[in-house]
Amino acid sequence: MSRDLILVTGGAGFIGSNIVANLCEAGRADVAVCDRLEGAETGKWRNLAKHDIVDLFAPEGLSDWLARHDDRVRAVVHMGAISATTEPDADLILSTNFSLSKTLWDWTSARRRSLIYASSAATYGDGEAGFADADDYASLKALRPLNAYGWSKSLFDLYARREADRGHAPATWAGLKFFNVYGPNEGHKGPMKSVVAQIWPQVLAGDAVSLFRSHRPEYADGGQLRDFVHVRDAAAVACWLTDAPDVAGIFNLGTGSARSFLDLATATFAAAGKPARIHYVDTPEVIRDKYQYFTEARMERLRGLGYNVPFLTLEEGVSDYVTRFLSAADPHR
Repeated sequence: MSRDLILVTGGAGFIGSNIVANLCEAGRADVAVCDRLEGAETGKWRNLAKHDIVDLFAPEGLSDWLARHDDRVRAVVHMGAISATTEPDADLILSTNFSLSKTLWDWTSARRRSLIYASSAATYGDGEAGFADADDYASLKALRPLNAYGWSKSLFDLYARREADRGHAPATWAGLKFFNVYGPNEGHKGPMKSVVAQIWPQVLAGDAVSLFRSHRPEYADGGQLRDFVHVRDAAAVACWLTDAPDVAGIFNLGTGSARSFLDLATATFAAAGKPARIHYVDTPEVIRDKYQYFTEARMERLRGLGYNVPFLTLEEGVSDYVTRFLSAADPHR
């Protein structure tokens, strides 16, 4: 008898590969991945090398693959996206982040399967309106993202909410607004890696690291605040949702506790057993007027679904990342 299949798009990427790892370890369904591995030198393929996936194919083969496995796919976890906030090709962003997402929504809706997809905290824009986690249509429509990436995610959230309100929705569905995720399997992301990964070579060498100087009097240098969430927790929530009954909505995914970049850098030095050495540089003028000084996920709605596993604290998460992965000969999960 054939086992159920769970398809993870973007499954060789950062969050996607950690979701693949969790699903394979759970062993309750076969796991297939839709993604591009890009050049072998990027090491992206290593994100999957330890996991027993049953299939791996490129996005252009998605329609044919779904047709061949129509009766087996129980859930789609859609993490595939262009996530670089600096990507200049808006048409490419829309075709990848919006059009493909609509296709998967329509496919899972028609067959009453489950869909978990990646939204983003970037939909909140500058954050001045708060991070209230409301997912009614009017609240979603009032958001004003600051870049094309955030807009593409907001556009699909609106599509999902509108279609669900019209009765055209997957059996269960959840959009996850990821906040600042860090952890293993992000090495291929280059300049889009988390701050922990970016400063690690300097921390390991005992050199000083650079943080942005504050340009607002109410924040100290390095005091800009983010909701930093370990990818272990982000992946655990996504996997839990593939089996959670009666889920329908768009939810924040962070720890619910904002911490400063200074805290993050200090925790990285501490995990390496080295004294903190930090200096400050001006925030580049090209991003200064759009730079966020505060993000913090409201998490009551996700907790209200019954997800009660505690998230790692910043210090716990950074220590885990440094000692188990960044310091290891093989930093991949």
